[in-house]
Amino acid sequence: MKGLDMKSLMKEAEKMQKQFEKQQAELENVTVEGSSGGGAVTVVVTGNAKIKSIRIDKDVVNPDDVAMLEDLVLSAVNNALHKAEEIANQEMNKVTGGILPGMKFK
Repeated sequence: MKGLDMKSLMKEAEKMQKQFEKQQAELENVTVEGSSGGGAVTVVVTGNAKIKSIRIDKDVVNPDDVAMLEDLVLSAVNNALHKAEEIANQEMNKVTGGILPGMKFK
């Protein structure tokens, strides 16, 4: 039975690390949009979960109901971040070739 070739394993680990770094850089250029309130609040984030923009329709701005606007913004942000996480996980699983099933990448 052949023993583990540590040098080969280290090369593979280094190769995978470089692929991870490349994929992280590429995710920076991917954008996804989340929304709430039928599109009244829209949030755009990168694949690395960095918020790029928030758009709020003036019709939902009501000084007497700030809590509703806060809820809409929170919901839109969470929606966008969830989509970004899904994309990041799909892309990173391509790098790992499925050897780390269920692992979440953020």
